[in-house]
Amino acid sequence: MKKKRSNGTANGGGGFLNHPLLRKYAPLVHEDLTAVYARDLRKWLMIAPLIGVITGLAITAIAIIILNLMWPAVLKYYLHHHWAMVPGLLLGCAATGLIMQFFTPDPDEHSTEEIIRSYHEHQGDVNMRPFLPKLLAAITTVGLGGSAALEGPSIYGGGAIGSWLWQRLRRVRNFRLDARDRRIMLICGAAAGMSAVFRAPFTGIVFSLEMPYKDDLAHEALLPSLIASVVSFMTLSAFLGHASLFDFAGDTSFTRHDLLWCALLGLLIGLIGMAFVTTFRRARSFCVDWRVPHWLKLSIGGLLTAVCGLVFLHCYNGALVPLGPNYEAVGLILNQPHSSLELVLFAVLKLGATIFTLGAGGVSAMFVPLFLSGGALGVAFAQSVVHSGSLTLYAAVGMACFISAGYKTPLAAVVFVAEATGGHAFIIPSLIGAAIAYAVSGDASASGDQRLHEAVKVHALHGMPVREVMQSQVIVARSSLRLREFAATLSPHTRHEVFPVFAGEKLVGTCSLWSLSHVPPEKWNSMTVADITQPLVSHVSPETDLAEALRLLLSEDGQPTLLVVEEEHKVVGILTKTDVLQALVPPYGDEDSEGEAATSTA
Repeated sequence: MKKKRSNGTANGGGGFLNHPLLRKYAPLVHEDLTAVYARDLRKWLMIAPLIGVITGLAITAIAIIILNLMWPAVLKYYLHHHWAMVPGLLLGCAATGLIMQFFTPDPDEHSTEEIIRSYHEHQGDVNMRPFLPKLLAAITTVGLGGSAALEGPSIYGGGAIGSWLWQRLRRVRNFRLDARDRRIMLICGAAAGMSAVFRAPFTGIVFSLEMPYKDDLAHEALLPSLIASVVSFMTLSAFLGHASLFDFAGDTSFTRHDLLWCALLGLLIGLIGMAFVTTFRRARSFCVDWRVPHWLKLSIGGLLTAVCGLVFLHCYNGALVPLGPNYEAVGLILNQPHSSLELVLFAVLKLGATIFTLGAGGVSAMFVPLFLSGGALGVAFAQSVVHSGSLTLYAAVGMACFISAGYKTPLAAVVFVAEATGGHAFIIPSLIGAAIAYAVSGDASASGDQRLHEAVKVHALHGMPVREVMQSQVIVARSSLRLREFAATLSPHTRHEVFPVFAGEKLVGTCSLWSLSHVPPEKWNSMTVADITQPLVSHVSPETDLAEALRLLLSEDGQPTLLVVEEEHKVVGILTKTDVLQALVPPYGDEDSEGEAATSTA
């Protein structure tokens, strides 16, 4: 009896697995899952969390060193001994200069700029040899009072970690990492770093995607950046908590008149931002070209930064000072009374100190300095121009406007204000101000390596007919032709991989080299072209607009090739993505002539 029960259980299990419904629908489920994960989502579900954890741990260590150990003690000493700023900043900037000069291959390449340049020019490859010296230089820059904050080392650190992990994981066959994935992992790491340092995962995602371009997003890195940002945020929160970074308890409402004033504030800060960014780029270029030791440049920059702090404390002796990471300044500006003149002077000297610190070669970025300057100007605008009691509203809008104008990241600016400050009620006014500031400031950007997206050239395709770029020499396959005979007609110099198939005078479909390669050679004598023909034929006329043809090639169910067909199914050409790309390349010599023209104009 026991034996029968055992056999019955076995037979029952086998019967379930062989059930007709299961056999019928299991392949369909497998097909659907394959389609869902067609973009290698499984790969990023493993790699992105790893980037997030490692980056989160690294940024946690940097935040503890600077925000918990160094800056509170340094700030307290500076506020009690104002003249200590001079030797303190001289020491910090000189140390930064010596580290960068003697322990890095290029002392002028670091922080956000290096990540953007790596994305555009080096396929995401970051030199890891000076990784630790650059992080140490960032600590000496920010921790001893340089006008910068932690976003520079966080973006650089996360991006470098992503690039380094690509080098290690590309040997793992299951991941199938290619050269394009390195750029994705670079942006993914930068997003994780930004997310952790500001405890704002959405900001990390949006900023990292906006960072490479002035007018577009690095769309390909969206999914891994989303995962890595959340994981990095959770990693840092496990050590330092998840509360909003800044003390920003504000109102919850605004009026239509407020929206108009916010638009005007965006206009003013957009102009100020353009002037600041232009001045910074000029100062940065001067310092890079200045033929003196790097440590000396930074020592002079540190001295001038200290002067900014001394001037402000001489005029307004209090806890507010335009130096260091300045996270505490947000609460001081919003929650303590300050005259409009004091706030304007704070913004001016904060921007000046930022030019002296970072323009001279300090290692970090200016996200927080722009944030603080915009907040101070926003509060001053509310007090003196609008005469409004909603100071936090205009502070939030000012913050978003300056980040948008300075970094060309309007979405990240608004999201950052909402996440890092907790002022979610001000998203709409901030978006209005940020959009206007972005437009008014033009292409001026604090990042010299930020570029316009290459896709702007596609407008040149409009009005150009397919006839001008198609391949007119087309190899036609007869459906009755045996595969071996068809293969013999192909030349190593054949430029396309898909061929129109005719049955008599009728176009019946296309066949491809890919389909041919999947037929064993021993069957080439018995099978014909009709056996590998795909009946779906994508075709356009010779007069079709090239932009429309490109849209068809890039559509979700599009084929890699379009047939160019005239009336009565006469094939006159073939069009591929490569043909369209070649149409965007200027003729030989055009770039040189443009460069000469630009040089002569300058």
